[in-house]
This record gives sequence, structure tokens and C-alpha cells, in this order.
Amino acid sequence: MVNIANTYGKNAGKIWNTLEKWGSLNPTQLMKKTKLNKEDLYTALGWLAKEDKIYFENNNFSLGNYNWDNTIGSNAGKVWNIIDTCEEIDKTYVPKLADINEIDFYYAMGWLAKEDKINTKKVKPPKSITKITKK
Repeated sequence: MVNIANTYGKNAGKIWNTLEKWGSLNPTQLMKKTKLNKEDLYTALGWLAKEDKIYFENNNFSLGNYNWDNTIGSNAGKVWNIIDTCEEIDKTYVPKLADINEIDFYYAMGWLAKEDKINTKKVKPPKSITKITKK
């Protein structure tokens, strides 16, 4: 099991330090400067939103108080209800079940990780094999 609080918290720190140094940046600039992929960027931003440390305006992020209309918290609630019901679920199914897009799902994951409600684990699925036999 991966302790995502460590990972997301560390990534949130990268974003915070980058915004402290460079000021307001859009998602593409943040990904380049922090070297985070899309999933890691948006989960870390969800973490910062839960901490009330990220401000979003005109497609740019900057340090400041969380100013979304509680969208992330609401989506985190939807995601939590699914995880709580299933106890364990493949993350690829959750956005559709919660009726949210992929980025909003990542924000919600960061929010829930900051609340220390979730963990992740990598699972190697068994190979699917189709056998053909003669009649």
C-alpha cells in the first residue's frame, strides 16, 4: 500500500514553492516547472485546496485562500461515498460513477488524502487470455 499522504504532500510542497518563486502560473507552466504529471499536479492542487492555500483565477493558480465554490469538497464527498461503499475500487471507474471529469477526480483525491481518508495500492491485474479451441 502506498502512503499517498507523503506523495501528495510532497508534490503540494513543490507546487507551493514554485508559486512562491514564480507567482501565478497556469497548469501547463506548473507541470513544466515542477516536473509533475497531470495526475500528480491535480491531486497536489486538491491537497492545497483542502489546506486553503491555493487560489484559482483566469486559468492560473497562485498562493492564497481557496476560492472555488466548494466544488472540490463536494466532489470529494461523492468520491468518498463510492470508496466507502466499495471499500476498494479501481480508480479508473470512480470518475464515471461520481459523474465528474478526470481532473475533478484528481482534485478530490488530493482533498481526501489531506483528510487522511484514503490510500492507494498498485495491483498487477492477471493477463486476460482468450483461448480458441477446435470443435
